[in-house]
Amino acid sequence: MTSALDPELAAAMERLAADGWLPITRPEVAEARRNYRDLALVRRGTDEVPVAAVHDDVVTGPDADVVVRVYTPEQARKVTVVWLHGGGWVVGDLDTADAAARRVSRTLGATVVSVDYRLAPEHPHPAPLMDAHAALRWASGRFGGRLVVGGDSAGAGIAAGAALLARDWGPQLDAQLLLYPGLDPTMSHPSITENADGPFLTAADMRWFWERYVPAEARLDPSVNLGEAARLAELAGLAPAVVATARFDPLRDEGLAYAEAMGAAGVPVRVLHGEGLVHGYFGLGTVSAAARAEGDRALEALAELLAAPGPAPRGDELT
Repeated sequence: MTSALDPELAAAMERLAADGWLPITRPEVAEARRNYRDLALVRRGTDEVPVAAVHDDVVTGPDADVVVRVYTPEQARKVTVVWLHGGGWVVGDLDTADAAARRVSRTLGATVVSVDYRLAPEHPHPAPLMDAHAALRWASGRFGGRLVVGGDSAGAGIAAGAALLARDWGPQLDAQLLLYPGLDPTMSHPSITENADGPFLTAADMRWFWERYVPAEARLDPSVNLGEAARLAELAGLAPAVVATARFDPLRDEGLAYAEAMGAAGVPVRVLHGEGLVHGYFGLGTVSAAARAEGDRALEALAELLAAPGPAPRGDELT
């Protein structure tokens, strides 16, 4: 890979570092949460993507109630997306996910159910995964049409695990949208080292997140370590997926490896390579035209996958 970092993103990363927003992680969890929330509100800019309506609701889960925020599109297309926000399983909330949820709803004409899943370290794995699955069941019973699970970063990792649960226990999914997913608590892929210093997300950040989310004894659990699920040949029958990666992301290779493993198991997969981009680019469209375009391409790929009359194309068909 020889692409250079997008100049607009490079300038934005320099500004974020100079203004004290980076690193994402902090010594104390409460401080990291405040920083991430404030940063998310800065990143989304002043223009709010319009939708027809927004309201909060409560999902009754097996061991906890889960708050969700439902976005109704202006032009509905009988698609529901259950959205899991990023934030390393430790930070983030419905407000930090608001811009992404609005964008998904308006672009796809989808009802979006954004999930305020429980956070680590107070609620480590599998609590966030259980909340996501409960939200999927609730959305399936509440809304008609095609059902998608999706998310970015840690949320994409939860979405991938929830897709495994949905395959075995319902509800039936029509697609997955995995934007630069976090899938490997062993942090053993080459891009972790190659992009250890980011920009934006670093290997040190990921180590901080994983230590709080997954107890050491659970790091081979195939519902959180998707590489282990692939090794155990547990990926057949999953819903078709769009997997998007970023060139300068420490998580790049684990996303690519999981997409390849799903394809080998017969799962229809579309892979997008975000050349010149960094982790988190879906939320950086206000500072980078390239980031905005790549985020749009991911949503277009999902729309095409859902519209396909037969099995979706397999492998790296979108480059």
